[in-house]
Amino acid sequence: MSDASVREAFRQQAGVCRGLDSPLTAKVCALIAERLEDGSEVGRRVLGWPGDPRANADALPLRLCGALHALARDGAVAEVTEAWPPQETPDDDALWAAIRQGLEQASDFILDWLKSPPQTNEVGRSAPLMAGLLVLAERFGWPADLYELGSSAGLNLNLGHYGFDLGGVRAGAAGSTVQLVPRWTGPPPPQGGVRIVGRQGVDLNPLDPTRPETARRLTAYVWADQRERLARLEAALEIARAFPPPLTAADGAEWLERVLTPEPVPGVCRVVMHTIALQYFPPVGQAQVRAHLEVVGAAAAETAPLAWLAYEAASAPDSEGRRWAELSLTTWPGGQRQVLARGHPHGFALEWFGTGN
Repeated sequence: MSDASVREAFRQQAGVCRGLDSPLTAKVCALIAERLEDGSEVGRRVLGWPGDPRANADALPLRLCGALHALARDGAVAEVTEAWPPQETPDDDALWAAIRQGLEQASDFILDWLKSPPQTNEVGRSAPLMAGLLVLAERFGWPADLYELGSSAGLNLNLGHYGFDLGGVRAGAAGSTVQLVPRWTGPPPPQGGVRIVGRQGVDLNPLDPTRPETARRLTAYVWADQRERLARLEAALEIARAFPPPLTAADGAEWLERVLTPEPVPGVCRVVMHTIALQYFPPVGQAQVRAHLEVVGAAAAETAPLAWLAYEAASAPDSEGRRWAELSLTTWPGGQRQVLARGHPHGFALEWFGTGN
């Protein structure tokens, strides 16, 4: 990729961040696109990136923004810490001066950070998942056994320990330190209780939520001016220290074939779920997941149902250019697929269509 391609990737990421309510991260990306030069080690590494810098590939802008946020939180470079939230964001020249100090004074740290792809675990996405589980509880009446693809640190496997207000419908743990109240439009989801009797997840590189390094990495990839997201993540990590989610390091499609057996399991609704994850599987892996679900679904029964609950980016932006996520639910027996809702990719807002869609 050329220098121009790298700069364009940062400009595109700036546009995404503006659309997702992170003006600071948008400004950082825009400044890097305009002002970064190859006179430093970091500048040469970034502008000469050997892979694909775009968001749907190596996500280079998010790697660098995550490194800068980690640097700000660590306090290793005073100028960066003073320019990052909770401090007031300075003007462009002062912000760029702080970024440049970080690139120069902490080049080894940043170069090491750039080696790894971004890893997030957005707890806000538990809200659409819980709404989908309410639909399944009404539809089948059985407790849920959860299988999550792309779990990261498994924080969304702990959704039973969070509290929810979903269009006025309360769910989950009322006294939880994590309370999810997405902006809601449309009718409410079904009322009722969700019982979770099993949960397990998979990730190529699962993060242990009980380790300080995990908290450091995950918080660095939350956009620094989104303080509510940071507080929610920190609270979810505290819950995960008390209730560690069971995670496996493996290829997601191969893992699913091993753990989701074709034989029906009476009295349980097995739920395969994922949030903004399947789109990062290679095409062969996506096809493998779908094929296995069809095989398992063919043996499902009303007394032993299977569900596929996905919150993934919509295939195309809407008429105003916004990129939504869609909450889809496929159930077996029958294999019927419905789009239950669309919403903010981080789960902050949901437009509910319901089961009539």
